[in-house]
Amino acid sequence: PQPHPTITMASSSSPSAARALLVLAAAALVLSYVSAAAGAGDSPPLAKGLSFDFYSAKCPQAEAIVFAFLNDAIRKDVGLAAALLRIHFHDCFVQGCAGSVHLDKPNGVDSETVSPPNVTLRPSASKAINDIRALLQRACGGPVVSCADIAALAARDSVHLAGGPRYAVPLGRRDGL
Repeated sequence: PQPHPTITMASSSSPSAARALLVLAAAALVLSYVSAAAGAGDSPPLAKGLSFDFYSAKCPQAEAIVFAFLNDAIRKDVGLAAALLRIHFHDCFVQGCAGSVHLDKPNGVDSETVSPPNVTLRPSASKAINDIRALLQRACGGPVVSCADIAALAARDSVHLAGGPRYAVPLGRRDGL
């Protein structure tokens, strides 16, 4: 049988050609890393009312509380990370991030939790959001951090805890019904 053409080419190439290819590949990786790092500081403009330090005066420990809770919870159930990311998507998809997928509507009107796209959201993710909310209310002296921001922080930290990148999240969303 004839050897595969790539194998033939690789076996007939000189060590200096292989070194040159390795150097070229390494240079390409370094350039892609440098260009990604250079663009990392560039942020899109923030929506009105959002900032990266929104809770710094009223609840400076908010992000640390969310991360600590999720660090423990995702260590026990890594599938929770995907479920929290999905909850954030469902909250933001229709009319923006307003925490409405977590909130019950007044006067007997059905909430978003019972609408067809949301009935398959994982209950443990909703419980995690509610548990984080309770922790934040105790630590911050009341309902300072919105459900919409809790979901955004939970999604961000879930991505990171599951092995993805850590990124900044602007905060200051308001809950709405």
